[in-house]
Amino acid sequence: MATAWQGKELLRAVYAADDLAHARATLERFYRWADGVGLAELSRLARTVRAWEAEILAFHATGGCSNGSTEAVNLLVKKVKRVGHGFRNFTNYRLRLLLYCGVAWQTHRTARLRARSLGW
Repeated sequence: MATAWQGKELLRAVYAADDLAHARATLERFYRWADGVGLAELSRLARTVRAWEAEILAFHATGGCSNGSTEAVNLLVKKVKRVGHGFRNFTNYRLRLLLYCGVAWQTHRTARLRARSLGW
């Protein structure tokens, strides 16, 4: 358990690095550590991270830009479509998507209802 936590912290240090050179050095340190631990799961994680190395280091090359928010919205859209079991009305589908995506609704204040006296 402590070994997995240490691996997580080493990977987090890659994103916390100040620039691309430090991030690359931190990533190499993670690779060496994962190879030295000798756990199959961590070796597999290191292979996966190595396969995505260019994308991971692109975080520093682009100044921290990410398409994570776009991917999150796409995931929500697909989830709503799957749960809806096929919407027949596009307007209802659109409204459901806006509701799930957390849109700030502009609503009017409701009119105050006058109570009717029952005369009892």
